[in-house]
Amino acid sequence: MPQKTDRSSSKQPTINDVAALAGVSKKTVSRVINNSALISDKTRKNVQEVIASLGFVPNPQARALAFRRNFLIALLHDNPNAQTVLNFQNGVLDAIKDSDLALLVRPIDRGSPDMLEDVRIFLEKQRPIGALLLPPISENDDLTALCQSLGVRYVRIGSTALDEPGKCVSSNDREVVAEACRKLIEMGHRRIGFVRGPEGFRSARERELGFLDALHSADLTLADELCVKGNYRIDSGTEAAHKLLSLANRPTAIFASNDEMAAGVMQVALGLGIKVPEQLSIIGFDDSPTATHIWPRLTTVRWPIREMGSHSAHMLVSDFLPPVEGIDEPEYAMLRSRFIERQSVAPPETDKGE
Repeated sequence: MPQKTDRSSSKQPTINDVAALAGVSKKTVSRVINNSALISDKTRKNVQEVIASLGFVPNPQARALAFRRNFLIALLHDNPNAQTVLNFQNGVLDAIKDSDLALLVRPIDRGSPDMLEDVRIFLEKQRPIGALLLPPISENDDLTALCQSLGVRYVRIGSTALDEPGKCVSSNDREVVAEACRKLIEMGHRRIGFVRGPEGFRSARERELGFLDALHSADLTLADELCVKGNYRIDSGTEAAHKLLSLANRPTAIFASNDEMAAGVMQVALGLGIKVPEQLSIIGFDDSPTATHIWPRLTTVRWPIREMGSHSAHMLVSDFLPPVEGIDEPEYAMLRSRFIERQSVAPPETDKGE
């Protein structure tokens, strides 16, 4: 048991004093301060007793200098879906709310020839502990190589595994989209339209592959006229719907690669007097607030983007966060999406067919 120290001196105790008196390293003291799960109960108790005896108060600025980093997590994104970014951001904030960490959000332009240099300047100026990379920029290997060269930890978020364990949090988009589309096929739909996500997004490709998997398993093919480009925004959903619903033999169901585009499809269908779901079934992806703010409420895939934000933050900076129940495997990388059936799907009318 450490002895009570005379604090009549004006000199404030430092982390070095704590480490010396406790007989541990500064890193161990830091982990105790940050409630790291990597410390044994015996060591934690010993260090906490020394901290109490010295009256040591951790200083965030001093800690930042010691680590040569600011206590910041950088969120880098170039994503057209504002709701996705917001939900992910809220997940990160859930994870760091009881810590000294702060979140710094940085939109970047993946199409700019200066993107990498802009990110380099940003990271060198802000000196974050680590960076979270949202799709599609999470798919850029040059960006992760830049992070590594600057000594900045990173975690990539994606619709499939993009990196080694400990550096990626992913979801099962292909698998769950196939499940959703098989539901339409089981209901009797054979002519199903598909609204793609934007070019260059791995999520768009994974969702398309899942859609095709479902068709192939039922010996169905996707006619060219039934596949329309989108960009994850509602206006591209309305454009796609006008093309699909103007066909002489229009689809009896449409899968849109996100909820915003699905809402655009529904808006056009109802405007044309096409009943949903009696004459047209619609499925989206995300389970964003949009899905329950429209009527009929949207059948969709619940993408655990908020949970992915929280999990990726813990994976990135577990040394600085208190342990959380359910996040005890920092290298676990797959968070599963779920099919959510609501009121926008039904069997096709008997007089509709291919």
